[in-house]
Amino acid sequence: MGYRVLADATVVVHFAFLVFVVVGGFLAWRWRILIVPHILAAVWGLSAVTIGIVCPLTVLENWAREQAGIAGLPPSGFIDHYLTGVIYPDSAIGLVRALVLGAVLVSWIGFVAIRIRGRAVPVGR
Repeated sequence: MGYRVLADATVVVHFAFLVFVVVGGFLAWRWRILIVPHILAAVWGLSAVTIGIVCPLTVLENWAREQAGIAGLPPSGFIDHYLTGVIYPDSAIGLVRALVLGAVLVSWIGFVAIRIRGRAVPVGR
């Protein structure tokens, strides 16, 4: 049972990571310290999608599932197992990736704009 709990906890952390990849840049608008971890998370996510870096969370989940006697994730990985074909259709993967990339880029542009505006000298001073 302990390994099953570990596998389930890993799924929760993995989903939290994916949410952070999408919205972390927007959170950095308020808490600027989050921009560095968000950049790292976004680069990791982009690397996983483009060059197939294996995520350690996927490795941990597979190990815990194996220890619990549960089938591991398919070779296509976490996103394909839990999201593609479940949350959005297989045919929309390109659109979903483009939307995620767009959200990340908009959040970074907004972050820079907010930082520049915050440094501007008020008019009349």
